[in-house]
Amino acid sequence: MAKGLYQAIREAWKKPDPKRVRELMVEWRKENAAIRVERPTRLDRARSLGYKAKKGYIIVRIRVIRGGRKRHRTNKGRRSKRHTIKKVVKMSYQWVCEGRAQKKFPNMEVLNSYYLAKDGKYIFYEVILVDPERKEIKTDKKINWITKSKNQGRVNRGLTSAAKKSRGLRSKSPMNKNRPSVRAGKRRGK
Repeated sequence: MAKGLYQAIREAWKKPDPKRVRELMVEWRKENAAIRVERPTRLDRARSLGYKAKKGYIIVRIRVIRGGRKRHRTNKGRRSKRHTIKKVVKMSYQWVCEGRAQKKFPNMEVLNSYYLAKDGKYIFYEVILVDPERKEIKTDKKINWITKSKNQGRVNRGLTSAAKKSRGLRSKSPMNKNRPSVRAGKRRGK
């Protein structure tokens, strides 16, 4: 049975050629940390997440430094809590990338994002951004939900898919203490 184009691309990205990925990362490291790209690197993934090759959509490649986030060491005080080296940030790399893309393009809204590659120092993601003011977006029935005022700044409020996953909201079980939020769960005494 013959494979379709998107299926072939998906299969190729499941086990990418390490030599080719290394070459790409060498180029990406020379560029800025946030850069707008002409077309998606992973076309199949971008299309499955809602990207369309028309006006109003852009793709931004984001580079984030990997590794433990450190807290400064205090000089005074004897409590062990003050000498913790690793600082746990409750945001995944993907959510951080989406936030940085939003900051770089403040007139756009984050639709979704997907993983590209990582090396010892950096991790790379591509973020799909949509311009809610464009006529093409407002008239498209599949995407015009993003133009409503309640969807403004959705990445900063943790409403994107990566943010919801990071907040533990994938499970809709009544036993999920993260729903509707961690603070609300604590208020209810769960």
